[in-house]
Amino acid sequence: MYQGGTMAHGVELHGLELHELKQLVRTLGEAEYRANQLFQWLHLHRVTDWAAMTNIPKNLRQQLAAVASLPSFSILRTLEDPEDGTTKLLISLPDGEKVECVLMIYGRGGAAKRLTACLSSQVGCPIGCSFCATGQGGFRRNLTAGEIILQVVALQHHLEGRVNGERISNVVFMGMGEPLLNCEAVLKARRILMHPQGWGIGHRRITISTCGVVPQIKRLALETPPPELAISLHATTDAVRNRLVPLNRRYPLGELLAACREYAQVTGRRITFEYVLIKGINDSPADADRLAWLVQGTLAYINLLVFNPVPGLRFQAPAMEDVRAFAGRLRQRGVEVAVRESRGCRIGAACGQLRAEGV
Repeated sequence: MYQGGTMAHGVELHGLELHELKQLVRTLGEAEYRANQLFQWLHLHRVTDWAAMTNIPKNLRQQLAAVASLPSFSILRTLEDPEDGTTKLLISLPDGEKVECVLMIYGRGGAAKRLTACLSSQVGCPIGCSFCATGQGGFRRNLTAGEIILQVVALQHHLEGRVNGERISNVVFMGMGEPLLNCEAVLKARRILMHPQGWGIGHRRITISTCGVVPQIKRLALETPPPELAISLHATTDAVRNRLVPLNRRYPLGELLAACREYAQVTGRRITFEYVLIKGINDSPADADRLAWLVQGTLAYINLLVFNPVPGLRFQAPAMEDVRAFAGRLRQRGVEVAVRESRGCRIGAACGQLRAEGV
């Protein structure tokens, strides 16, 4: 079992941006450049104990340890899909809560083209989508920015030595939870991941997904640079979406699509609409026609996903020929669309399957 960090107390260092670290070291009577060194140890070298920070004076390390923490976490379980190489980690947090995160490898055989970390933003999820495993267990709490970053640390530690020394190149906030109900922590983690002195992940390689928290979509447009945005749509009528995504009762399709059009206009960014096809629920030719109409006039791209089985749920995936027909109907109406490969479904790591069950 991989162990990272120490007992949690005080300021959570992994969740501090560089300017906050500078403020911290100034209060300890040290020069600002020590903050740069500290930031690099945390996010470039990804150390999880004080002793590894060899160019930080011992007395400063002792001062930091007295007021700050390197949060503890344990990897309780590691599962790897034997066919596509997707890895899922079950992580225990300092308070005993558990989250799952996923590493997806695209382009195998030699250097990977893309290494994508799928991160959780909450313990559980308050949305309760009827086809998703995460919401079935309810909502426990938000994750801190530091706990979000530590998922990337854990995935990178797992990766090292396995894929030609590659580093995580992409991040998607599509794990457990609704990212925009923990918006400030998610955005803070995004800024830390983008910083060139640390992870250095480009802003176009970090995607934030939402079921449609309309006020926070407007909040995202204020970020510089604005995030890549994915909308978990999954239905073309309010009646069906109310059933699949209960948040729709608060922010119905008309309001959500208006916010998306505004976001695209303000930011100039294309929005990805995620659409899980469920047999007999949202996969008809009429649904394809309505979907094309809904995104008309918006900088939009459709990702079609096939429902992944979840124990206890009776939903079924449509036949692949029906999926291809649905995609073809969208293309005929001028919509950019892709059928997304379901990765990690054999280990419960695919879309809608994360639930952080105990070992």
